[in-house]
Amino acid sequence: MRHEQTNVEHIYAIGDIIDGDALEPPSQLTELTPVAIQAGRLLANRLYGAPGGNPNPSGKEMDYRMVPTTVFTPIEYGCVGYTEEDAVAEFGAENLEVFHQYYQPLDWRLVKSRGDRSAFVKLLVHTADADRVVGLHVCGPHAGEMTQGFAVAMRCGATKADFDETVGIHPTSAEILTTMDVTKRSGISPSSKAC
Repeated sequence: MRHEQTNVEHIYAIGDIIDGDALEPPSQLTELTPVAIQAGRLLANRLYGAPGGNPNPSGKEMDYRMVPTTVFTPIEYGCVGYTEEDAVAEFGAENLEVFHQYYQPLDWRLVKSRGDRSAFVKLLVHTADADRVVGLHVCGPHAGEMTQGFAVAMRCGATKADFDETVGIHPTSAEILTTMDVTKRSGISPSSKAC
């Protein structure tokens, strides 16, 4: 399904009714309320113009690939962009660098019952496209908040250098995304480092 248009020219579909596999590119994130709201807003703008009756010459469509989402379990998981498997399929393993790092969130350092457990982050970098960050995954406290902020940067085309050149706020969990230097390809352990 291109442009949310069905096989009937004047019938469109958004939200839970669409099959994410039918989209180009496919997406499993079609059944989220904010996705349906954004897709509906963009579709209405394309068909009828922006609010106030202004025409919408940009023709912007829903970007189903860069939808940030979080699973709100006791240890949150947040992601935006490609999974590692999808990125390898799309760009090829030779054009992808996977940065990963365990880290100790401040929240857990303050609570002794958490023991030595660590949180985890992963960045997927498309090396053939100026090191553009195409995937971000976080498993740990406040993953949703972290994912939301970095989703904006990724939608703007942020590169690994942009992440590296950003001064991290210490001691936040998001800081780890500005200091990551261990790649899967290197074989070096992604264990957390002391500050």
